[in-house]
Amino acid sequence: MKLYIAEATCSLAVQTVANELGLSPELVHFDVFGKSTTDDTRFSDVNSLLYVPVLVLDNEQRDQLTETTVISSYLADQHPESGLIPAHGTLERVKMDQLLTFIATEIAQKHIPLMRKLMTAEGIEFTTNKLLAAYGVLDARLADGRAYLTGEQFTVADAYVWATMWNERSGVKLDHLKHLMAYIARIGARPSVQKAMRDEAELVARHKEQLAA
Repeated sequence: MKLYIAEATCSLAVQTVANELGLSPELVHFDVFGKSTTDDTRFSDVNSLLYVPVLVLDNEQRDQLTETTVISSYLADQHPESGLIPAHGTLERVKMDQLLTFIATEIAQKHIPLMRKLMTAEGIEFTTNKLLAAYGVLDARLADGRAYLTGEQFTVADAYVWATMWNERSGVKLDHLKHLMAYIARIGARPSVQKAMRDEAELVARHKEQLAA
């Protein structure tokens, strides 16, 4: 498998899930600004909308999967013993899909216009309040002392929340959400997360060296 990633994006969630499963996809870095890749692929041929992550499978069709929630769920489904995602057809799976959609729409996507400075003052206030409300929902869920969003088991949802903690870049203050911040610290200490960060940093550095050569 080949996994296309970009620096400091939600592709870190897929890397983390792959690490939790003991998988080693070939990582390819896409420079969002310069549009180059570490394997000289023209990324527009991989995803015409020019965003990561993209997972290229090893099957005969070389299928290309996009969307963080889809890729993470697919990988976890191949390894049900991991407990990273509930089984299809169960109410627990429906609740997980609901949670993943919530993270995607109410958290990940809300950060983007703030980070890119694309909003009026009124828009910034509105979107910031939406993010604060969404993170407040997560904080309340964690208030009973559970380690992760669905209990004591780390899941694909936890990987996704951690990978989209872009609050400093978008200017959203979350220090008052003590349960959330402790939770993020727990995730950040996981070996799978540490490896994802190291692998990304090393690949980005190698890409910069290639471009400078």
